[in-house]
Amino acid sequence: MTDVLMPQMGESIAEGTITKWLKRLGDRVEQDEPLFEISTDKVDAEIPAPAAGVLAEIRFEPGTTLPVNTVVAIIAAEDEAQSPPSPAGDQPVAAAPVAVPAADLVPRPTAPSIDAEPPAGGMPPVESSADELRRVRSSPVVRRIASEHDVDIQDVPGTGIGGRVTKEDLLGYIATRAPLEEVHGPESSAAAEGPAPPSAPTRPTGERVEIVPMSPIRKRTAEHMLLSRRTSAHVTTVFELDMTRVDQLRAQHRQSYLDRSGVNLTYLPFVLKATIDALKAFPILNSSVEGDAILYRKDINIGLAVALDWGLIVPVIRNADEKNVLGLARAAQDLAERARGKRLKVEEVQGGTFTITNPGVFGSLFGTPIISQPQVAILSIGAIEKRPVVRHDAIAIRTLSFFALSFDHRVVDGADADRFMAHVKRGLEEFDETSL
Repeated sequence: MTDVLMPQMGESIAEGTITKWLKRLGDRVEQDEPLFEISTDKVDAEIPAPAAGVLAEIRFEPGTTLPVNTVVAIIAAEDEAQSPPSPAGDQPVAAAPVAVPAADLVPRPTAPSIDAEPPAGGMPPVESSADELRRVRSSPVVRRIASEHDVDIQDVPGTGIGGRVTKEDLLGYIATRAPLEEVHGPESSAAAEGPAPPSAPTRPTGERVEIVPMSPIRKRTAEHMLLSRRTSAHVTTVFELDMTRVDQLRAQHRQSYLDRSGVNLTYLPFVLKATIDALKAFPILNSSVEGDAILYRKDINIGLAVALDWGLIVPVIRNADEKNVLGLARAAQDLAERARGKRLKVEEVQGGTFTITNPGVFGSLFGTPIISQPQVAILSIGAIEKRPVVRHDAIAIRTLSFFALSFDHRVVDGADADRFMAHVKRGLEEFDETSL
């Protein structure tokens, strides 16, 4: 028998959510064959089978969130799977995919000594009930966020295993507390909270609705967006860019790129190159805020927002300033394909210093994107299309696009943001063919 564990997808990740089983109970699996899908704070991924054999037991259904290293399934060798079953009571019952509440499948800790962790800060342990010990369990990330926002984890209702306080629980608690503190101050916010709001809005009787729970990646996206809006002073500036030269260069070199490297030359590598050059000229756009200090990042790691059928993910091109247009095109294509195939690694969605999003592929003229924390800016590419414009007192047909830059006005002045955008505009309208 081989245990299938919930993997740890990164140092700061303490749990994962099973989103889909790719094999059924009793199916034969090969080693390293995709077995199930998980979603974490950082990435969605397919998890391979650790051994070949028969899937003898599935312990948790999709939607269940579990700590890392939890046994989620059992793979039996073929001879073990074909042997007579043990008498009832000697063998755990496999949780087949039937309508069993996920909460009933979650193992409850039986003794506080197993699950209790020492409190953060090195404080000596105090006498506590088993329920309290389970409730204050949390990952290092949760404890760090709680410390930054001056939150006592014991005040946060936990929805994780055995009452564990998850990152979602903490961010939701902070989100509900922030407006009250702004109005009443931190001392009176607790008293003003009152009873918890209902879990769902009241709907007229007889209204036809469909209720679909948010996917894990959708919930995390929502939390990150709300956190960013509360953290950064968002301002957006919009520039119109003439992409005619880029369009001509793309048409001229597209086939050679495909023949030589198997890479589809899109507009994105040109935008990446111009953006990287602008970040070198204006490093404030490649910075982040730490307390009352500005951290200028020497590495340029570009995050690319990729729209998936089940949500949004932002893989990162690391050291993008070291790549030419071909390298940027290859990296962008590879990351997008593996994001859609759920084959990204955790480190490939971390460490971004600047983000580019491209809603223009869906027809949007421009948007006002929300900054990905802890970055200070994000660039949005609008639809690239031919439009009539006036050039030299005559009407001409040009390939145009609106680029929108959302920036954090705490550290980026409007003048610097506009100079940055002017640099990007010039880089694309006068693109240097030798860089191809």
